[in-house]
Amino acid sequence: MQVGIDDLAIYVPKLYIDYKDFAQARGINPQKLEYGIGIKKMALVDTNQDSACMAANACLKLMQKNDLQPQNIGRMYVATESALDESKAMNSFVIGMLEEVYGEGSFEHAGGIECKFACVSGSYALYDNTNWIRAEENNNKAAVVIVSDIAKYDIGSAGEYTQGAGAVAMLITENPRLLAFDSKIASTIIKNEYDFYRPFGKETPLVNGNYSNLLYLIQVKKAFDSYKEKAIRTGLIRLRNGESITDHIDLFSVHLPYRKMGEKALAYLLRHEWRHLPRWQHIIKEIGMIEPVPKDPRGTIESILADKEFMESDEKFRRAFMQTSSYNEVFEQKMASSLEASSLIGNLYTASMYMGLRSLLEFEYKKGVELESKRIGFGSYGSGSSAMVFSGVIQPEYRGLVKNMNLEEEIGMRTKLSIEEYEEVHKNERNLNDCHLRGHKEFVLVKIGGSTADKAGFREYNYLN
Repeated sequence: MQVGIDDLAIYVPKLYIDYKDFAQARGINPQKLEYGIGIKKMALVDTNQDSACMAANACLKLMQKNDLQPQNIGRMYVATESALDESKAMNSFVIGMLEEVYGEGSFEHAGGIECKFACVSGSYALYDNTNWIRAEENNNKAAVVIVSDIAKYDIGSAGEYTQGAGAVAMLITENPRLLAFDSKIASTIIKNEYDFYRPFGKETPLVNGNYSNLLYLIQVKKAFDSYKEKAIRTGLIRLRNGESITDHIDLFSVHLPYRKMGEKALAYLLRHEWRHLPRWQHIIKEIGMIEPVPKDPRGTIESILADKEFMESDEKFRRAFMQTSSYNEVFEQKMASSLEASSLIGNLYTASMYMGLRSLLEFEYKKGVELESKRIGFGSYGSGSSAMVFSGVIQPEYRGLVKNMNLEEEIGMRTKLSIEEYEEVHKNERNLNDCHLRGHKEFVLVKIGGSTADKAGFREYNYLN
């Protein structure tokens, strides 16, 4: 049975801060943000928006463009790390909003949960719902998986320039028009880590930046090793002498806390996959230096990071590797298009890889690339920490969907905030009624709490025509 993504829709809030304004305010060279990080605009939620209304807006778009009715949907999952309640699941908020449009009780049959495992949870939600359909438990109904997040960091912190917000809603069906997932090869890795976490009551995360970045690379590599073993054992991929499994993956979409991290993730993976192949000698010759090895190759992440000599040499080698013709050929052909949206929106946590997929499809199509039967490899990571690697094949009917994709049109007209306005929103100094934009044909948050103690934290939303 072929199961996968039949279609998807996005929602991005209309406020943003420009990287040049941000760089000037923080005393940063703008080129560090544009080229070092890969950011031009960071999307920001307005005071009357949250992760739930972004999820509902993305889902409504998905339903409207596919002429879906509530009875067509059997499950609705929302994956997020921007939770609103320690008990009430976000999908219940979303269903409540959608029933303003489709009628009270219209979604009462659509079961589902809120999924949390930092940025990887959307992939677990997809996996769960794909198998729900494969098991024929769906009674001919589709599943909807929504990834929605607000990436917010402390003002003045190293993570402040990797913020963003947005949602992606995906329709999961049998015989999908867009992408069919490869079966029996999805691979996961999990470990208890404190690279990135947000304790109860804290609005912004605690981040061990260098540790988290290296852990991301290591965990995805481990999951990729497991994926490779399964892909070869099941006969999905057959390697010939001198080949890497990366040769059999046509396109890549990976977790994108920021654009440059995607480029680094690809470089790390290719080094891991190629260093024992004949091609590596040609690459080393082009680089002009031997690949460095840490003093304790089997040591902990802490010991590797503490090995200053290795870290400096490895950074030099990585930069040189990313200048080689071998790396650049793979990057331009297989990943570059997936990074375009990230530079215009910013970090989306759970939604970042799936916005990358959306970007990949649009910009590869605009290049004139034939996408039918191309295999996309996904490298998903969530701090705490877990990685999932899986793949899927683009289906013959993709053209009817991808030809109409236009990122700028779907985002819509955007309003640039000054640094002062941005900081007001960031510090929660404006109330719900003091929003920058009223909203049009979308759900917005209109009230939090009530006059009695039993209404504390109660959230109300309206659909604005």
